[in-house]
Amino acid sequence: MRGGGTWPGESRDRDRDRDRDPRPAPFPGAPPVPALIPRSPRRLSVPCPCRSPCPWSRPRPVALGLAAVAGLLLLLAAAAPRRWAAPPRRGERYLSRLEELAATDTEDAALSYGVVVDCGSSGSRVFVYVWPPHNGNPHDLLDIRQMRDRGSRPVVKKIKPGISVAAAEPERATPYLRPLLRFAAAHVPAPKHKETPLYVLCTAGMRLLPQRQQAAILEDLVQNIPLEFDFLFSKSHAEVISGKQEGVYAWIGINFVLGRFDHEDEEAAVVTVAVGDQAESLVRKRTVGILDMGGASLQIAYEVPSSGAFSSPQQEEAAKSLLAEFNLGCDVQHSGHVYRVYVNTFLGFGGNFARQRYEELVLNQTHAHSRLHGQQTGLSAETPFLDPCLPVGLEDTVTRGDRTLHMRGRGDWQACAKLLQPLLGGANSSQDSLTGAYKAPIDFSNSEFYGFSEFFYCTEDVLRLGGYYNAPTFTAAAQEYCSQRWEVLTQRFRGGLYSSHADEHRVKYQCFKSAWMYQVLHQGFHFPPDYPSLRTAQLVYDREVQWTLGAILYKTRFLPLRDLRQENIRQAHASWLRLSFVYNHYLFFACILVVALAIVLYLLRLRRIHRRQQLDALWLDKVVLLPPGQAGGP
Repeated sequence: MRGGGTWPGESRDRDRDRDRDPRPAPFPGAPPVPALIPRSPRRLSVPCPCRSPCPWSRPRPVALGLAAVAGLLLLLAAAAPRRWAAPPRRGERYLSRLEELAATDTEDAALSYGVVVDCGSSGSRVFVYVWPPHNGNPHDLLDIRQMRDRGSRPVVKKIKPGISVAAAEPERATPYLRPLLRFAAAHVPAPKHKETPLYVLCTAGMRLLPQRQQAAILEDLVQNIPLEFDFLFSKSHAEVISGKQEGVYAWIGINFVLGRFDHEDEEAAVVTVAVGDQAESLVRKRTVGILDMGGASLQIAYEVPSSGAFSSPQQEEAAKSLLAEFNLGCDVQHSGHVYRVYVNTFLGFGGNFARQRYEELVLNQTHAHSRLHGQQTGLSAETPFLDPCLPVGLEDTVTRGDRTLHMRGRGDWQACAKLLQPLLGGANSSQDSLTGAYKAPIDFSNSEFYGFSEFFYCTEDVLRLGGYYNAPTFTAAAQEYCSQRWEVLTQRFRGGLYSSHADEHRVKYQCFKSAWMYQVLHQGFHFPPDYPSLRTAQLVYDREVQWTLGAILYKTRFLPLRDLRQENIRQAHASWLRLSFVYNHYLFFACILVVALAIVLYLLRLRRIHRRQQLDALWLDKVVLLPPGQAGGP
């Protein structure tokens, strides 16, 4: 400005220009011009005019973060179907029970079949079973169920008499079973015959025969059945099983139907089980014990969680003959399905046979007492023996050889139970059972039992107390029944007040059998009177469970290995396809992300270049040339 002043901002520009390297004047006499380009490129950097971080310095990490989040969401989306696809197992069990009552779909090629022939003492029966492919879990058993025809009826057939009729002529064994095998062959689809296992298992009737006759009958079956039928049948598929095996099979069948081998139900009662000889233990679902009283024999079977200690070597040897340890799983290395079961069968302790033993005991005692005291008790109808185990006024006679005992009921249930105690055979302590046999310990605070056959008939047919057993209620009802006169009971029977299964024999001997059942349960097996976990039943889930179901479960326990191999191959193939499918999708989305990220980075770089050009232009606008009069300097 004139008057020695300066242009606005001149002093500030002059101070800034001192820091720049001057260049020579472009022509003589011209003032020096500040360098437009610095010597070092670092000096060209211009600080951001704003105080906060520059907005264009954040997009790169934000974009990378968005890409990472998108990839994580893709992984979760791929994993979610596998985690959420499985339906609840409880619902599957309910559906499975409904399916068991429906007709078997013989058109389903995935189903497998099995045939079991029960050769008993009074007759033989054939059962046809069916199961779908194994579910692939090595800890689960096959889902075996009884086959049902088009009318939804169980596929079963019975013939009489027992197979022991072929004892004298073993060549009659195959013709004897031919009707049963033809029946099974007609129900199993023909294409499935060659892969359908057939088991012929003989019980009490064959056990009574000499070993030579047993072997001859089995040999005839092994030689001739394959000539007529295409079932999978070998020498090991025909055998005479012991009472212990039969009890184990019955125990397996009941617990399988009740779902006690499914260890994934978190709501069920559990028990701690000792595994092997090591100090290892495993917590799994509690199984149930079974009590089965027939007409001639009595059987008990229950799991023993721990081996326990024995009081003597003799007791240990006795325990070995009554304990069965087995693995139901297909993997012998896995202990989840290893069970230790106590099984004992008592011949002569069934309801009808016990009555015969009681009558012989009373006859012998009465005749001996009459001879000793010169009395005539029981020798005539005028002086009968007053039997506390018969209803009041009921008259009956017992004949053994040339001796006859006349009896008349007096209906005293307590006296009857006391008279029956000697028939138990020396159950003196909790470690002893009937006949003084070894009994494995029972944890009555954590156990459950089912009573079948006579246990159910005795509580339900007349007393109408089937279901959960309550000792005081049962004894009160039994005492009231026994105290009634015979005429009243027969009138009630004819009036239909009892179960439809009750007959005159049941009405006549109900007093005796109720006392016998009570003594066996509480004096023989030492069940406490307040035990709350005994249930008497005839059916389980509305169906009768046979020991043959447990037999085929045990016999076919290794079959899942075949399905597991096929499942592993299928899963490997499916996994490869799924991996390829997921990989292609991931690759596609990754390409999209890379392209989008490249576009974003390219746009950011263009923006930075454009911003740099604007800054350079702004800097050039602020470059000031000195007027010609000031070329010489100040």
